[in-house]
Amino acid sequence: MIGDSMKQIKVLVVEDSLVFRELLVRGIESDPALKVVAQASNPYEARDAILKYRPDVMTLDVVMPRMDGIEFLRKLIPQYPLPAVVVSVKNRESFEALNAGAVDFVSKPNTNNPKQIEDFVKKELNIKIKIASTAKMGNLKQSRGTSSILENVEKNYGERIIAIGASTGGTEAIATVIKNFKPDIPGTVIVQHMPPGFTTMYAERLNNQSSVFVKEAQSGDIVERGKVLLAPGDLQMRLTKISGTYRVECKAGEKVSGHCPSVDVLFHSVAANAGSHGIGVLLTGMGADGAKGLLAMRRAGAETIGQDEASCVVYGMPKVAYEIGAVKYQVDINNVAPKIYNILNGR
Repeated sequence: MIGDSMKQIKVLVVEDSLVFRELLVRGIESDPALKVVAQASNPYEARDAILKYRPDVMTLDVVMPRMDGIEFLRKLIPQYPLPAVVVSVKNRESFEALNAGAVDFVSKPNTNNPKQIEDFVKKELNIKIKIASTAKMGNLKQSRGTSSILENVEKNYGERIIAIGASTGGTEAIATVIKNFKPDIPGTVIVQHMPPGFTTMYAERLNNQSSVFVKEAQSGDIVERGKVLLAPGDLQMRLTKISGTYRVECKAGEKVSGHCPSVDVLFHSVAANAGSHGIGVLLTGMGADGAKGLLAMRRAGAETIGQDEASCVVYGMPKVAYEIGAVKYQVDINNVAPKIYNILNGR
C-alpha cells in the first residue's frame, strides 16, 4: 500500500523558480495523502529544511544557484538517505541525478500554462512521490563484485534469450546485473520504465560501464550474443523470430499494464517466440507490470528469476510475480547474473 490514510507523506519541494515552486506546492497539496512541510530555493535552504522538518520525500530541481542538484544528492544521500524525485527538464544532467542517488524522475512540463502544470503534478508527480515514500534507500547502491561462477567467456548458448524488466530502482539493479555479464552472454532484451530521451542516455551509460554492447533498440535490430537492447521510451518492444533469427520490433502503442514500454508486452513476446529457450528476470518496481508476462514465459518452459524483497528498492512487480507462481528462482540482486550463468551452464 502506498502511504497511510491516517498519516500524510511529508514533502519538501526544492525549486529555484518561485512561480513554478508555488504551482508544484499547490498541485502536491491537492492530494490529501501528501503534505508540503517545507520549500527551498537552493540546496542550502533544503539542507536546513531537511534537518528541521524531517520530510519523507524531496522533489528536486537539478539546475539551481549555488549548488546543482546532482552535487547536492551526492553529498546528501550518504549522510541522510532521503528519497528524492527529480523534477527537471529532460537532459543529461537530470539523468545523472539518478546516478547520484535519486529514486525517480519526471520531466518538467515545457509549458507556461498553470492548468497543464497542475495536471502534470496531480497525474504524474504525486504518484512518483508516493512510490518514492516506500523506497528502501539502502538498496539503491548495491555491491557489484563479480562472482567466480562467471568464468565462461567464449561459450555459445545457442538460441537462448534473456529478457529483463524493471521500474523504480531498476537503473541501479539492471546495472548490477549487466556489469557481471561477459561477452558470451546470450542476446538480452530489457524494459526499464523511462521516458524517451532518458533510455538513450541510460543505454550509453550501461555500454560504457560493461563488457557487453548495450544500445537503445530500434526496429529490426538483431538479438545476438554479447548484445543488450534497451526498449526506447514511449515505444512497445517485442521479440520476433524471422527465418531463425531473433529481432526486436519497436512500435508506438497503447500503454499495457500502465506502461509504454511495458515489461508484459516484451515478456509475452519472448514466451511466444523463444519458449523454453527464454530466461525471464523481473526486478524492483512498483505495480504489477511483467508479472503476467513472466508467468507466460514460465508456462512456455522458460526459466524465471525474481529479485527478492530484501534487495529491492520497491518490492512490487517481483512480489506480484512470485505470488502468482511466475517466479522459479527468487534471488538477491547480486546473485541474478550468477544465477543466469548457472542456468545457462545447466547447474
